[in-house]
Amino acid sequence: MPILHVLVLAAVQGITEFLPISSSGHLILVPTVTGWPDQGLTIDVAVHVGTLGAVAVYLWRDLLEILRSLWQLLRGRVTAGARLFGYLVVATIPVVIAGYFANDRLGGISRNPEVIAWAMIGFGIVLYLADRLFLTVKRMDHLNLGAAITVGLAQVLALIPGTSRAGITMTAARMLGYERTAAARFSMLLSIPTILGAGALKGFELSQSGDIALGRDALLSGGFAFGFALIAILLMMSWLRRASFTPFVVYRLLIGGILLAWIHGWIEGLPFPIG
Repeated sequence: MPILHVLVLAAVQGITEFLPISSSGHLILVPTVTGWPDQGLTIDVAVHVGTLGAVAVYLWRDLLEILRSLWQLLRGRVTAGARLFGYLVVATIPVVIAGYFANDRLGGISRNPEVIAWAMIGFGIVLYLADRLFLTVKRMDHLNLGAAITVGLAQVLALIPGTSRAGITMTAARMLGYERTAAARFSMLLSIPTILGAGALKGFELSQSGDIALGRDALLSGGFAFGFALIAILLMMSWLRRASFTPFVVYRLLIGGILLAWIHGWIEGLPFPIG
């Protein structure tokens, strides 16, 4: 695989995975824009592992606290870390169930550019309204079971391409009054079981195919995805400590608007075919 192909895939996955701009929507559009062939399961697994490594490095204190709390839980002591672990489990269940039942039913829209465009615009507007109209008073230590269930149910909407798993979970948390950084932090913690699940599923498919050789392309893809994701997380969290989600909303509106303009023939000359 050409190094440019590896870099683009790693950059798209790494940068968009944790930002509220839809990683799935961008990844679906990459082969359409470039005309490149599908990268294959090995690269898919590699970039997922890379982004998982990045979020684990950034949230290492939270993850260490969860691990310690699970050990204490075995000894009959319930701590804040154990409760956080429980909230993550509860919040993950809805999307697992919905994904299982919707897997075959979403095939018709999963790669539809118009669906991506409208989801980019619509859920971008919802994120803007949630960020502007709701209170900013709760931190991570205010997290409770009701909030975990609400965010988990919202995450189901991420099955629609262009919605953004990160975006919809941050939107739900902002609607509940959580600070921007707290919303982003819980969203990233919630991404860990999601990425693990997706990576495990792809890894199983890869093992079934018999093509599990770990070559240069996979190593580079994983490494670049790790670097891009870690930089994206650091920049996003730095921004959210002092500003709003508005730049991400503007980006979503621009991408969605350009896609709709192209689909309906209002603009020409974009380097990819309709379909």
